[in-house]
Amino acid sequence: MLKEFREFALRGNVMDMAVGIIIGAAFGKIIASLVGDVLMPVIGLFIGGFDLSQEFILLGEGSYESLAAAEEAGAAVLKYGSFIMTVFDFVIIAFVIFMMVKWINSLRRKKEEGVETAPPAPPKQEVLLEEIRDLLAKQ
Repeated sequence: MLKEFREFALRGNVMDMAVGIIIGAAFGKIIASLVGDVLMPVIGLFIGGFDLSQEFILLGEGSYESLAAAEEAGAAVLKYGSFIMTVFDFVIIAFVIFMMVKWINSLRRKKEEGVETAPPAPPKQEVLLEEIRDLLAKQ
């Protein structure tokens, strides 16, 4: 069983997948920072100068000045600003992945176009008939 697991784990596809997952996680953090630290402040500036990530709806009674105060008090809140940022993260990541897949597919097409394939060998009967024809032509 250990041998089977080692063969599975060291197969090329599994290692490629592991590298992809690690790079994807790091890429997700970069995009989250891009959205949270670069894009959302600019968007917030244009829509009134507030931090969208701190927007929430209180799902109970009372009032709190900030999201942190509501969370500290244990109040139930609907964090729609955080959700909007997560949607932006997803859209950006999905678009970048789409562009990468499109680029890789174009490289594959170019590679396939560059490789010339030899015509398939004629059927055996045709080869035999050609040999017979050539022998008859010599006589």
